[in-house]
Amino acid sequence: MSSAVNPTSSGLERDARRMHEDDKPLSPGSVAIGVVIGRTSEFFDFFVYGLGSILVFPKLIFPFAPNPVVATLMSFALFPLAFLARPVGSFVFMWIDRNYGRGTKLTTALVILGGSTASIAFLPGYDTIGYWAVALLALFRLGQGFALGGAWDGLASLLNLSAPDNRRGWYAMIPQLGAPIGFALASVLFGYFVSTLSQEDFISWGWRYPFFVAFAINVVALFARLRIVASKEFGAAMEAQELQARPVFEMLSKHSTDVVLGAFVPLASFAMFHLVTIFPLSWVTLTGGQSAAQFLWVQVAGAALGAVGIVLSGVLADRIGRRNQLMAGAILIAIFSFSAPFLLDAGGKGQDAFILIGFFILGLSFGQSSGAVSSRFSQPYRYTGAALTSDLAWLVGAGFAPLVALGLASSFGIIFIGGYLISGAICTIAALTLTRALDRT
Repeated sequence: MSSAVNPTSSGLERDARRMHEDDKPLSPGSVAIGVVIGRTSEFFDFFVYGLGSILVFPKLIFPFAPNPVVATLMSFALFPLAFLARPVGSFVFMWIDRNYGRGTKLTTALVILGGSTASIAFLPGYDTIGYWAVALLALFRLGQGFALGGAWDGLASLLNLSAPDNRRGWYAMIPQLGAPIGFALASVLFGYFVSTLSQEDFISWGWRYPFFVAFAINVVALFARLRIVASKEFGAAMEAQELQARPVFEMLSKHSTDVVLGAFVPLASFAMFHLVTIFPLSWVTLTGGQSAAQFLWVQVAGAALGAVGIVLSGVLADRIGRRNQLMAGAILIAIFSFSAPFLLDAGGKGQDAFILIGFFILGLSFGQSSGAVSSRFSQPYRYTGAALTSDLAWLVGAGFAPLVALGLASSFGIIFIGGYLISGAICTIAALTLTRALDRT
């Protein structure tokens, strides 16, 4: 990729490209920072919505529900819409990538993502506009998912391509750090307003500020990512067909089995993902044990332990192999599933232990879950294949987790979330076993 201005480039991309006119090479450290900033912004948007779906929307959007549990279930029913829209976004934005460039794609996607999240901040409640409040919230949630499908930029693949053979696990975990950072930022903001405002003021206006912040974070993340997309190293990788956007159906005609396996390999960590972030806050809020404000700060501490687990996963994966690391993580999640229900039902101290232990185990598994079988994709289809695989993995493993977990726990007892967790672990172990068998044939 030359430094000449591409007529299909976005204005921000052209500004970012001018930063490389001194021919200074892009370091792996710069790529890593851009990747973490980008992932943090995406997870921040999603976690702000997730926390709002517990603390705000049941009261603001679903006050007509017969009780708080049903109101929260209604709120969680809108939660999966983003994960359903994400593959559609990938399909549309792959076409934009091929025809108008990755800068245009990223600019459009992140404006829609930040705009959808910020728009929720202006959302009137059910008491003001009736069922239109539900419809608008659903529309903005679909917008988040659709845009996230276009936010796939290939930077994690570029980082992986620059990794030494003996440091693949370390480089693979770096993008995953965006999840605990994004969750911690969202939790700190909500925790501050929940703890300092009255319930009336929080529901009236306090909850809106975290959604405003999302747009500013997305602007910073957009420029950080465009700076890398405009680099010569990124262009060289594209020209080598490592990061080309190919038609989705063309990719599926050659790699459909790899997409399915790739969607199931990270299922253990993805199933656990929302069971330590979103679901436990809803359970504590509905059943007691401690206040939402107290629990949010515990979750911030859990996110820090999750980040430690992610970093440790990189060290372990380089010693024992990424596949063995994922297998070990799935086994740990399966073991944890037997104690998780009892910890959540054991009052404040048990709930704190659930969060701290759960986040650390999640970090160990989640740290290597991204692109776990991307090496199975041939070079021309790696970019598109990894994007669609990620979309499906999040949809199957995480999209419905809060709704299913709360539905099972409230209807049949908290013990059933253990069964949900262990089912994800079994899927991961089976998929890893099958990929190993296929690799040997």
